[in-house]
Amino acid sequence: MKREEIDNGRENNDMMMIDGSLEKENQANNKAVFDGLNLNYFKAYYGKLFPHTDIFKWMSYGNDGKHPACDNSYFVRREFSFTLQDDIYLRFQSFNTSNELENSIKDKCPVKIDIGPVYSVDPAKRRAYAQSGDNVFIPVERELVFDIDITDYDDVRYCCSGADVCLECWPLMTVAIKMILVSIIFSGYTVADVVYIVGLTNEQRAAIADYFCVCKGNENSQKKVSLPGPVLHPFLARSYTDVLKDFFEKNLLTSQNIFSTEERYEKILEMIPDAVASELRGKWQDNRRSSHSKDDINVVRWNQLKNLLQSGKQKAQGLRRCVEEIVFCFTYPRIDIEVSKHMNHLLKAPFCVHPKTGRVCIPIDPIRCEEFDPTTVPTLSQLLEELNMEGLKSDAENDWDRTSLGESVRFFRSSFLQPLLKSCKEEIESSYNAKLQKSKNALSW
Repeated sequence: MKREEIDNGRENNDMMMIDGSLEKENQANNKAVFDGLNLNYFKAYYGKLFPHTDIFKWMSYGNDGKHPACDNSYFVRREFSFTLQDDIYLRFQSFNTSNELENSIKDKCPVKIDIGPVYSVDPAKRRAYAQSGDNVFIPVERELVFDIDITDYDDVRYCCSGADVCLECWPLMTVAIKMILVSIIFSGYTVADVVYIVGLTNEQRAAIADYFCVCKGNENSQKKVSLPGPVLHPFLARSYTDVLKDFFEKNLLTSQNIFSTEERYEKILEMIPDAVASELRGKWQDNRRSSHSKDDINVVRWNQLKNLLQSGKQKAQGLRRCVEEIVFCFTYPRIDIEVSKHMNHLLKAPFCVHPKTGRVCIPIDPIRCEEFDPTTVPTLSQLLEELNMEGLKSDAENDWDRTSLGESVRFFRSSFLQPLLKSCKEEIESSYNAKLQKSKNALSW
């Protein structure tokens, strides 16, 4: 696929349409984007439904007010990246105001929006600073991000692969969310606090990412998890007992039929010592030829493996640890630690559209993540159809309240944005008062 990176987008003043004439537009301007998504749909979406102001307020972190301690340059130093039709990338976009951001999105009509770090200077003017000879254009702040991709679980899920997801494999993401919450509670942070950690250095980010790192290697590695030491780290022990063990035994074991075929259980046997694996392999192959048990084969074989590794002649600590390693391999969050470590990675913006599925990227309530159904996330075409069908209703305060996107926007505001901004403004006020007091003390001295 062609790739091009430019600094300034093409001018486009086409009128936005949300009715049947979308399909009757001039064919030259009606080119399909990615998997059949239509640029005119994006125009309608950005014109009617995308919460531009909320994104601006989030990225401003309280610095958009009139308080004397507000950093008026904060938002303009934030990078935005737009992916346009034909895979054209617009990096280092910056904006002074919410209106500038909104107008640019509507004008350029990106099929994908990414958010970069806050730089030391305006990213759009980086070349002018580069000519000065001083290396002043560097990232200085970015949200601490944990990037977990369902495609990284393809070796332990058998219902889907690639970007496909269903209710059988989505619980892997639910467990990942719970695991992050366990670490947040364990360390004394709240969800908003973690999102607000933007001033960490790359070294500090690397330390946090390494703390979470358990799964290593690639899809060809026979053993992705190795848990050293006589006892588990308290965080890992709590994760295992509170979340992972029950999920593996009560959900994943049967939903993915992990031991149902020789090809699948061989992946497990490769993770344990050869002598034990040989004994289990012989037993399971014999059972396959003469098995009339009504019990679930996955549960039966898992219990046999556990009993053999955790009792009798196999009591050695290293063999008992194999059970925990298998559970961690299948269930522990597979975090892309490079995304967490470095400030120069881009973060997909909430409420942008996934270019392959057409579904809108919406926030998930981490406290109620078990209730989230990824198959019901609204698509771009669905939202525009809802908007047209509800067009005659005038009781809705906002256009998104006439669609299934309204609930997600309200949740983003009430559960994330408003508490975050309250905390940011309190911090700005507290820092300002501390500086005033320090100044007064210096004068009195």
